[in-house]
Amino acid sequence: MSKAIRIYETGGPEVMRWEADDPGQPKAGEALVRHQAIGLNFIDVYHRTGIYPLPELPAVPGMEGAGIVEAVGEGVTQVAAGDRVAYAGMPPGAYAEVRRMPADRLVQLPDAISFQQGAAMMLQGMTARYLLRGCYYVKAGTTLLIHAAAGGVGLIVCQWARHLGATVIGTVGSQEKAELASAHGCQHPILYNQEDFAERTRNITAAKGVDVVYDSVGQATFMKSLDCLRPMGMMVSFGQASGLVPPFDPGLLAAKGSLFLTRPSLMTYTAEREALLEHARDLFEVVENGAVKIEVRQTYPLAEAARAHQDLEARKTTGSTVLLP
Repeated sequence: MSKAIRIYETGGPEVMRWEADDPGQPKAGEALVRHQAIGLNFIDVYHRTGIYPLPELPAVPGMEGAGIVEAVGEGVTQVAAGDRVAYAGMPPGAYAEVRRMPADRLVQLPDAISFQQGAAMMLQGMTARYLLRGCYYVKAGTTLLIHAAAGGVGLIVCQWARHLGATVIGTVGSQEKAELASAHGCQHPILYNQEDFAERTRNITAAKGVDVVYDSVGQATFMKSLDCLRPMGMMVSFGQASGLVPPFDPGLLAAKGSLFLTRPSLMTYTAEREALLEHARDLFEVVENGAVKIEVRQTYPLAEAARAHQDLEARKTTGSTVLLP
């Protein structure tokens, strides 16, 4: 019998249990996927802690994976047994050796992209795609600020934005991460624990401010990020690694320059299958042509997912991390 990580209650990494799991045979509209690699993402932490409640407990967490289709249920036309596939998004359940998955949420993984790359890039890469082409249309001449520039999403955004001709400013937590971000297209890395990132951003932009801020950090960066924007600039809050953003008066957006604010999610941007395929196609294109390099910088056995979560929360990881069944 296959095995999976299951949680029975919310809490710290210790609530994750490695135990036997029988996914059963695929039902109508489903595919049975044997994972070759599983993506590690901060949303997994949010699910484990209950910040983003899972539909029910007990549950198998995980939102991203790549593997081989072993069987399909009645009516499935999108994939077939033997196909190399990848996915990101609902429903949770990726922390398993084998799982059932709605077939219409799977995409064919190009042969040029490895399973580890596929598991490392789908959620973070399609997130980068909606950030750069959906929330704000980045093009040549755009100036942007990305927080956590050396993280999984950050490194992809830096590369993709530079490919589009943008000027990229990014915050990082160490000199090592600054060098990593620079190597991936961030022209202006800012060590947030050594200098005021808002002041530094205004200096870099000659006091004009940036067109868009991409903030997955949340509480620790949100308010100062508003000070980095030009009038009518766009604030994209897409995570809260440091904690939830506290309530504030929307009038503040007017006072700081008629700013725009959005709180997007990948699930909304890829809700329709055609939108999912469009995001995947754009991502595969920039990876296959070399504009974006997907580097798996850490791997952990799936059975040691708790240790992976500890390292992720302690900011010990850089770039993409995958769990191996």
